[in-house]
Amino acid sequence: MISGSPQILFFLTSLIFGSVIFMHLSKRNSTIIFFYLIQSLIVSGLLLDLSIEKASFFLILTATITLVVKAIIAPYFFRRLIHRHHLNFSVSTYLNGPLTLVVLALLTAFSYSHFFKPLCILAIENEKALLIAVAMIFNSLFLIINRKGVLSQMIGILSLENAIVTFAYIAGLEAGPALQLGILFDILVWVIIASVFASMLFKQFGSLDVNEMKNLKEE
Repeated sequence: MISGSPQILFFLTSLIFGSVIFMHLSKRNSTIIFFYLIQSLIVSGLLLDLSIEKASFFLILTATITLVVKAIIAPYFFRRLIHRHHLNFSVSTYLNGPLTLVVLALLTAFSYSHFFKPLCILAIENEKALLIAVAMIFNSLFLIINRKGVLSQMIGILSLENAIVTFAYIAGLEAGPALQLGILFDILVWVIIASVFASMLFKQFGSLDVNEMKNLKEE
């Protein structure tokens, strides 16, 4: 099982962390969606591994639904939004490339600082993987803050959710199947509503750049 192999878990967590970094560097929306798909597949695989280990039908069902919602439905809606409005290239960031990398390095270093060392007690055999998960949370938050495009911010929110799930998996923090299904339902509804709302914004402003919305005035 993955949970019993610190090396495999560290490798998979590093892949998810790398996907977040490449999201920051990507200039095409389709590439950002691809990296979200990669991390969603890994997260779903971790949940499926846990459900098989516990031999729970409801956990296996939850992991399967997670795979469908995150790796199939969500990317479908995002790709549909891109093709419908020709959003091939992502809107720029507030910080340029070098400064973005500096902030990412600082956030990662902060995650490995003594402030978060007490968390390692939650996963003594997987301390490095746990701290990488913490770094993923901060870097996903920064993706939401640094990107000017609504679509990138939406994916950043889902990436943050993946990071939190990864942290909970490594730390051994489990939620009941009913709660997990409720969260997945919320994500599904949110993706649908957010996609429709983004389409409405594009029709109104001809762009999904949040700077274009600063000129909103009441009439």
